[in-house]
Amino acid sequence: MRSHDRGLGSGGTWAHIMTMNAEVPQIFDRHAVRLHRDRAAARMVDIRPIVAEAATRLLDRLDDVTRSFGTALDVGGRGVVAPALRARGIATVATDLSPRLCGQDSGPAVCMDGEWLPFAPHSFDLVVACLSLHWVNDLPGLLAQVRRILVPDGLFLACMPVLPTLGGLRHALLEAEMARRGGVSPRVSPFPGLRDCAGLLQRAGFALPVADADVIHLSYRTPFGLLDDLRHGGETNALRQRMRGLTHPGLLADALGRLPLAEDGSLAQDLHVAMMTGWSPAPTQPQPLQPGQFSISLEDALRRGNP
Repeated sequence: MRSHDRGLGSGGTWAHIMTMNAEVPQIFDRHAVRLHRDRAAARMVDIRPIVAEAATRLLDRLDDVTRSFGTALDVGGRGVVAPALRARGIATVATDLSPRLCGQDSGPAVCMDGEWLPFAPHSFDLVVACLSLHWVNDLPGLLAQVRRILVPDGLFLACMPVLPTLGGLRHALLEAEMARRGGVSPRVSPFPGLRDCAGLLQRAGFALPVADADVIHLSYRTPFGLLDDLRHGGETNALRQRMRGLTHPGLLADALGRLPLAEDGSLAQDLHVAMMTGWSPAPTQPQPLQPGQFSISLEDALRRGNP
């Protein structure tokens, strides 16, 4: 594992962050997330085409930006994002919760928990998080940290799964467990909605926040292909309230039998993602007009448009 020191924040800052984090509900078991990603490191190559498709769509937004970027932070890019940024000539530090995934990176890499960003303010021009935010307990706190480590007028790019991703699997598992056990336990990570993502950017203080919807269409020969991808991507159940132990084969077979399959037995599975962009505030950015600064009233504008 390689490390890259960009400088730690002050002790007071860390104390404040730790106090804030202690008050945040712990929905996800971060230790389990790390173990899942460690175990999946050897098979991560199997799901990299999916990550690469998401990363390509996300990084395409850089082509529409006239600003240049010299330094970037890749948060959990699974060996896809950092090389893509370096290919653009951007010096990039890769990070991951998994030591094994960090060890596979060919450039500077930091093994860290993505909920805590151990970097000094204004360390990076660009921060990218591709399909790596949905296991974070304190997402508003993390986005505030991202804004802190960006230089003024620095760019944050992220994509994360949103509803209705895995909705069919979630309902199938609930129905199967209710039928067999008379009760249910959480098995699929809860995802936010698109509006939630836009609100998170605004809450964190980003300028010009945008959250667009995008869909990556996937298809599996059998439902077991979907389960394999979740396992090989380190995406198996890491909810703190999950039931411990292996899922009974009968329950799993019952759930998979409830999924809507094509005539040939294949399973269509769409990955719905929010493509998020936000800028670290800077005086040079366009500012909205204040009340009273408009040269024409809304009423007059509507009248002119409707003679």
